[in-house]
Amino acid sequence: MLRRNRPPLGAVFYFFGALMLGLYFTFAAVQGDYGLFKRIEIEAEGRALTTELAALETEVVRMENLTSRLSDNFLDLDLLDEQARDVLGLIRADEIVIR
Repeated sequence: MLRRNRPPLGAVFYFFGALMLGLYFTFAAVQGDYGLFKRIEIEAEGRALTTELAALETEVVRMENLTSRLSDNFLDLDLLDEQARDVLGLIRADEIVIR
């Protein structure tokens, strides 16, 4: 009688289980909540937010400049004229409106 030399069934299950566990942890390390792809996404979002912050800080500086130019201590007549005409919707006689 010829016997085949097969590995024990427990060793096959152990190897399969270890393989599946390894694949799961590899998948989690790449795709999971704390994986590589999530880290790259968070870093890209951080760079975008830093750029947006710089743009907003520039806008704040510009708005502070305009506010100080319209304050009681310093009055820019050209800016006041521009703002008043914009709010009231008026133009001077020597201006041309382009729409």
